[in-house]
Amino acid sequence: MDVKNINELFKQDLSAINLGLESFADNLKNEGVKAIQVQWKPPAGGNMEIAGLLDKYDAIKIKVGTDEANKKAAEIINKGKPTLIDVSTAGESIPGMKKNMILHAGPPVTWDRMSGPTRGAVIGGLVYEGLASSYEEAEKVAASGDIIFEPCHHHSTVGPMAGIVTWSMPVWVFENKAYGNKSYCTLNEGLGKVLRYGAYGDEVMAKLKWMESDLAPIMKKTLDLHGEIDMKNILAQVLQMGDEGHNRNRAGTSLFIRELAPYMVMLDEPKEKISKVLKFMHENDHFFLNLSMPASKCIIDAAAGIEGSTIITTMCRNGTDFAIRISATGDDWYVAPATMVDGLYLPGFTEDDAAPDIGDSVITETVGIGGFAMAAAPAIVKFVGGTPKDAITFTTKMYEITETENNIFQIPVLDFRGTPTGIDVAKIVETGILPAINTGIAHKKPGIGMVGAGLVSPPEKCFLDAFKAFVAKYS
Repeated sequence: MDVKNINELFKQDLSAINLGLESFADNLKNEGVKAIQVQWKPPAGGNMEIAGLLDKYDAIKIKVGTDEANKKAAEIINKGKPTLIDVSTAGESIPGMKKNMILHAGPPVTWDRMSGPTRGAVIGGLVYEGLASSYEEAEKVAASGDIIFEPCHHHSTVGPMAGIVTWSMPVWVFENKAYGNKSYCTLNEGLGKVLRYGAYGDEVMAKLKWMESDLAPIMKKTLDLHGEIDMKNILAQVLQMGDEGHNRNRAGTSLFIRELAPYMVMLDEPKEKISKVLKFMHENDHFFLNLSMPASKCIIDAAAGIEGSTIITTMCRNGTDFAIRISATGDDWYVAPATMVDGLYLPGFTEDDAAPDIGDSVITETVGIGGFAMAAAPAIVKFVGGTPKDAITFTTKMYEITETENNIFQIPVLDFRGTPTGIDVAKIVETGILPAINTGIAHKKPGIGMVGAGLVSPPEKCFLDAFKAFVAKYS
């Protein structure tokens, strides 16, 4: 362009599109120039190693058909039909369960590396099973090498917080009617000083024994009378009623009571027992969590093992590590240190009391509920912190790292748009956007229990490692 044309250009009204430092756009605006700031950053945050892997991935995904594989995974997720079919015990139903086995949340972890709440729940679980006669003896038994510790996920199971499952514990049994796979989860004890938050003691043991002797049998008889329950339909309803299916479960618990109550009152059981069960559910808004989790597990497990797919099929943590698995690499774990939760604390507790992020409940996010559906539950910010606007922002961001929108789970405030569904590890790496997770907070020491709830960012490393493994597998 010659000088004359340049001079003519600067006589015109200019408009600018700025990529990069916002101060450039601000300077233009200060001079009266229209300027639009584009929210852009280099792929992989400018990490040259990861950027190189993304270049390789562009070729690999064409070669192995990743787009088609991810569409297949998303279709499987959307077609999943999680159905509550039974109430049983871990020993009777969970595949591979043994009397000297304790299942825990998160990826594999040994006793010496277990977090405080996981240790506390293991101690309580050993006393509950009669494998130790005291809490002091339980610590020795746990460290003896006689107890087998395995992740819930290795046994088609999920557990909230510490996620401890032992032989005698009652469990919900789910079946994915579309694909035939099953999943399992214990019954929810409530909040506060409970085993899943790492607490133990006479009060905790008494509640667990009541759940085994009264709650579970009444639930089983009621379900037998009612028949199987389509849990996906209930999950769709709760999103219309202000729940997100992870940390806000008031509507879900209410709908479940409504579903079972007419059949429960028909049982040949003392009225006092039935009344206590209904009261327990009524006073425990999180009762539904232990139903939404195995429902989610049941849905997502059917999408595992798809060649070429970068969809995340497991996210979990145990208070020591955070880990994921992706569809294409099957049972391989990608692990990084668990992060701390930014949250609200119960009276008398502070962030100094908190254990790192813990629990299998983040399985809900893999199918489009939980943190990915926070826009449906603005009131959850009273429990985990933030503002209603934040809840909407969290959900809308998640569309950038997911494969599809859910065909059943819809959000009223977003004009009934389907929730962001099918987390794509490649999109996480490319955008730098991490999954939104809301969660409870356990005390860092064994035996105390819940201290708060909040929001947490998972460690980036496990997503990068999974992506590296995918590229390496198909290079």
